[in-house]
Amino acid sequence: MAQQTYDRTAEDIGNIVGLEHVNLRVPSQEPASDFYLAGLGLTRDPYMMPGTNNMWVNVGKSQFHLPKGDPNVLRGHVGLVVPSLEDLCERLANVKDRLEGSKFDCKQHNAYVEATCPWGNRFRLYEPQPEKFGPVSLGMPYVEFDVPEGTADGIARFYREIFYAPVKIEENGEGRAARVSVGHGQCLVFRETDKPIPEFDGHHLQVYVQEFSGPHEELEKRGLITEESSQYQYRFEDIACLDTGKCLFKIEHEVRSITHPLYNRRLVNRNPKQNLMYYQMGADEYDWWLPRSQGRPAQPTPEPTTPLARRRAARMAAM
Repeated sequence: MAQQTYDRTAEDIGNIVGLEHVNLRVPSQEPASDFYLAGLGLTRDPYMMPGTNNMWVNVGKSQFHLPKGDPNVLRGHVGLVVPSLEDLCERLANVKDRLEGSKFDCKQHNAYVEATCPWGNRFRLYEPQPEKFGPVSLGMPYVEFDVPEGTADGIARFYREIFYAPVKIEENGEGRAARVSVGHGQCLVFRETDKPIPEFDGHHLQVYVQEFSGPHEELEKRGLITEESSQYQYRFEDIACLDTGKCLFKIEHEVRSITHPLYNRRLVNRNPKQNLMYYQMGADEYDWWLPRSQGRPAQPTPEPTTPLARRRAARMAAM
């Protein structure tokens, strides 16, 4: 009997173990809430940043951070996985009138829905695809940036040598790109374009790394560190050519260690199908892992802990 072989490199994640958040300033929380919460169906973090000067929005194990200020526009788009594109389109249609006069837009394509926020940030939303995005039905599998022609190879080398990240160069109908692994089922994509690229306006992304000091040492030697934030965090902006030091692309990185107090913090995700007319008891929170048959690890079913919960469980079992 022939022994089965496996591609062991397919399970390599590398030193960057998670894309935790994308930070985009917004002028007002009201249209941001209509778009991110009511439209996309995401969840405002119930514990952190409860005021009106910032809003953290949960999407599976990742977040958007939306501080108040002049709007940021990401040069590219953010890829998201949502449970249902049909439900998504219905929600976006419901907020269309409230976002009239802004840059809000929504277009349906064969494989995804493209939604544009009130200030021009673009999102591609997909239904779950375990073979492509991992075993999640809600998440942020990638952020794609438009970068100048001729920079993909240098960007790939930067992440490979500075951050020990698995990187692939790909060429398809959308152009040449460097795809950088930043966690299980997550990546940064840097796609070359011949179109003019707007100036960097200060938005940032945040990643967690296992080996914290090594990349810092390499960045510091090149004068690339822009902020020594804390014992657990530093920042840099320039993705530089390792031979010449020339900036290939600028995007602020908030780099955290896995000893950071917020690492692996459990995020609350609501079930956006819950509403006043069709409410199901016990279904308020959304479990964004796919079923075990689609790649989800086994999880024990918690036992009911109160008399009311035990009675409710007995009724459900009898149905």
